[in-house]
Amino acid sequence: MPFKLSKIGSRELVRVSFLNAISTVIKMFTGLISIKVIASVIGPSGIALLGQLNNFSNILLSISTGGINAGITKYISEHSGSENKTNLFLGTGFWITAVFSILTGLVLIFGAGYFAEIILFDRKYTSIFYIFGGTIVLYAFNTLLISIINGFKDYNRYLIINIVGSLVGLVFSVVLALKFGIYGALLSAVTYQSIVFIISLGLIYKASWFDIKIFLTKFSKPTALKLGQFSLMALVSALTVPGSQLLVRQFITDSESIHQAGLWEGLNRVSTMYLFVVMTSLSVYYLPRLSELKTNLELKNEVMSVYKLMVPFLIFSIIVIYFSRDLIIQILFTPEFNEMRTLFVFQFLGDFLKMCGWVLGYLLIAKAMTKTYIIMEMVNFVVIVALSFVFIKYFGTIGATYAYAITHFTYFIILAFIFRKLLFTKAEK
Repeated sequence: MPFKLSKIGSRELVRVSFLNAISTVIKMFTGLISIKVIASVIGPSGIALLGQLNNFSNILLSISTGGINAGITKYISEHSGSENKTNLFLGTGFWITAVFSILTGLVLIFGAGYFAEIILFDRKYTSIFYIFGGTIVLYAFNTLLISIINGFKDYNRYLIINIVGSLVGLVFSVVLALKFGIYGALLSAVTYQSIVFIISLGLIYKASWFDIKIFLTKFSKPTALKLGQFSLMALVSALTVPGSQLLVRQFITDSESIHQAGLWEGLNRVSTMYLFVVMTSLSVYYLPRLSELKTNLELKNEVMSVYKLMVPFLIFSIIVIYFSRDLIIQILFTPEFNEMRTLFVFQFLGDFLKMCGWVLGYLLIAKAMTKTYIIMEMVNFVVIVALSFVFIKYFGTIGATYAYAITHFTYFIILAFIFRKLLFTKAEK
């Protein structure tokens, strides 16, 4: 029986990965064009500013959704056979998102000048935050819809929305960057998802589960409390992950230069490009699948089947990209980014360890281990910020990649220890 479960899980993951590969190819193709155009127009310094805004917007987006998205996916997947229960999560999720996104938008609007100064280092970008504040409600609802679609395992709609998002993002970033330079690139980062929401709404309008009355009339306090466990996890993650990147980028800017910070940000974008296929495949398939499984043996088989598919792909990708790094820099960026080539080794080692830890980290969410999850996120944050501060001071920009690799090695080892009983569960005879 465990063997069959593992094989079924593997086949499903392969199917999802294949479907997702179509979306990923389009995402990577549009990303290649977008990065090339933006890098050519705004250079390393502009890329650094764009990275600052992206990190900040990720923090605000998680706050604007109330951090419930992983919970929505988990519980809808878990209760997909009960219409009454899923309706409660749909309605409760809608009202939580509405309240948090409106409040977040108001904070952005009233604090626009302050945010422009501390995030982008210049009040001339104040209008960016006015626009972001006015559109973040749509941004939040688009994220909610995607989480719901993921929970129902509606992979076809999920695929289409990803493709549309990639194309809209490309058009926005290229057109606005070419027309308005750095300002246009920043503007595209906070607006394109709002357009995607309108398209997403059109795509799910005829879905069997979609009924506007359910969203407007259903709210359950017990359901909200269940989602609250995931809110706490998501909000901590939203503050620690982008927050650490903001601090590391600031360390590099202060210790080296904003140009060097732009090189580091460019390196992060290369990582994001090739890790996207793994992260999206697992985020679509993995959490709903883990939520269905009940025994440690089933969970172990699922984790191992994911590792068997993921590890060879990562190793192959890392080797190819490392030996092609000069060509990749030439294709994606400009000669101003050539110094980036020295940063690849420990960044890629960190990427590999990050994904190995990420597979185990999802068990914390699936098993609702809120306290452990929060402690691990805080440990990650403290380690990477502290090590980056020291290593950047003594080794320069490459020190950030040393800190990145050591942090994710630590994270993976601790999680492997936490789940040692599950990972070494023996099959029943």
